[in-house]
Amino acid sequence: MLEKVAIFILFLFPLIFFHELGHYLFAKLFGVKVEVFSLGFGPKLFKFNKFGTEFTLSLIPLGGYVKMFGDDPMGERKFTDEEKKQAFVEKGKWARFWIIFGGPLANLILAYFIFFGVLLSGEKVPEPRLGIIPQNTIFYDLGFRTGDLLTKVNGNELLSITDLSVDSNSDPVKTVTIKRGLNEESSELVLNKSLRDFIEELIKYPPHFRKPIIVDGNARKYVLTVTPKKVDWTQSIENLASLNEISTLYMYELNIGSLGSIQQESNQAEILEKLVQYDKEKTVSIEASADFYHQLQKLGYYPHDLLVSSIVMKSPAEAAGIKSNDIIIAVNDLNVFSFEGVKSKIQKIKENEKIKITYLRESKPLDIMITPVFSKVGEDKVPTIGIYSGIILNFPKQIEGKSKGIFESLGLAFTRTYETVLSVLSGFKKLITNQVSFKSVGGPLAIGKVASDSFSISLSYFFKWMALFSVNLGVINLFPIPVLDGGHIMFIILETINRGPLSRRKMELAQQFGLSILFVLIFAAIYNDIARIVAS
Repeated sequence: MLEKVAIFILFLFPLIFFHELGHYLFAKLFGVKVEVFSLGFGPKLFKFNKFGTEFTLSLIPLGGYVKMFGDDPMGERKFTDEEKKQAFVEKGKWARFWIIFGGPLANLILAYFIFFGVLLSGEKVPEPRLGIIPQNTIFYDLGFRTGDLLTKVNGNELLSITDLSVDSNSDPVKTVTIKRGLNEESSELVLNKSLRDFIEELIKYPPHFRKPIIVDGNARKYVLTVTPKKVDWTQSIENLASLNEISTLYMYELNIGSLGSIQQESNQAEILEKLVQYDKEKTVSIEASADFYHQLQKLGYYPHDLLVSSIVMKSPAEAAGIKSNDIIIAVNDLNVFSFEGVKSKIQKIKENEKIKITYLRESKPLDIMITPVFSKVGEDKVPTIGIYSGIILNFPKQIEGKSKGIFESLGLAFTRTYETVLSVLSGFKKLITNQVSFKSVGGPLAIGKVASDSFSISLSYFFKWMALFSVNLGVINLFPIPVLDGGHIMFIILETINRGPLSRRKMELAQQFGLSILFVLIFAAIYNDIARIVAS
């Protein structure tokens, strides 16, 4: 937890620092006295005075502020001639505009230089591999299959999904080259889709694969591999299920009771490797023409994520008698082969409707009828029974990209910054027009998770997310909402139209309106964070 908090602060503080630095530098440029430069809010942990400014580090790391002398348009204080030279409110409209705009501008400049640094040093990004492709989907009909690695689009090399950028001049996707199978044989699929439609379909299948770990009816854990005495931890159970050429799989027992905490470790493969008992070898024969998961089940083995790792207290599962190390094998007499399959079947249940859960305990099948409870998640009510899965996911395999060179990086960094700005604006447009649910908005916990997850993948991925959030911070602050930078710029524009300052009453109403909107947005974002935790 302390490590995640540290990563969160490392992620957020540069964005806050450069935003406030932008305000500070332009204030100094136009001769405005800056009284306080604070990172964070609340009680001051550390402070020092320099250049006539008190620099402080405060307890709550969720923002910051620059307090300028005379920054109170509704104040009644009369300044002396000397004080007028340093007072923000006494400066001209052009000076005040740049002082306010300096914060968002600094965030955009920071994003540009982060993108430039990542491109120049060579990106380390997750490989563009497809996740689970169900039948009767557009991608399945086009010929894509679970675990396919995308290597080229229209003959152009593809390093990561971020290489696919949409603009008005984007060519349609005519061909996609993929690699598939143990030997990663290359083949070409012929498509005729717009790039935007292709990307929108592509992101529906993120590569969330499970480690090749299974359990038997007594909750003993094994790892599956195609090579004797050697486990390829980059392989997943989904990869094994899609490899038709496999006839024999090797099984080795894992010498551990619980694997729940390993999911949070970035070096999980190293930890798991130490647990493999290579002296205890079993083999299973798999028919290429039959369903992989059905064959495993007939042999008495089940994917590890069907193992119940823990039970929520006072939940329907606890009341029904389900315990840790039970293995869920069917819902309403329909076999399940993943925890996602369990969740999807439960989520089809109506209120006050019972479901039949079949599970194994010490290899004995047991049936129980459970009435799920419905928890409010955003605007929806979601049925849950109160079980946690023992799932262990693979971290995406990373690809080292080549440096783009100084001059190409300078141009590409501008393109990425510009496209990110357009993407943020497009996202908010969809939010306002109800094309995207407000439940997708995240707060501090969501930001913290993104920071932690990206840091565990690679530093370049971490910095790319930092650049994305820096653009978000800059663009959002320019929205014409009072109390945000964009609201202050709006007042300057209205002051120009009005040929003089707005009335005190209008300013007060605008400030109250802006604070109300801001508090609603903050409350909604935090509520969504909590709802995601409850639903997970």
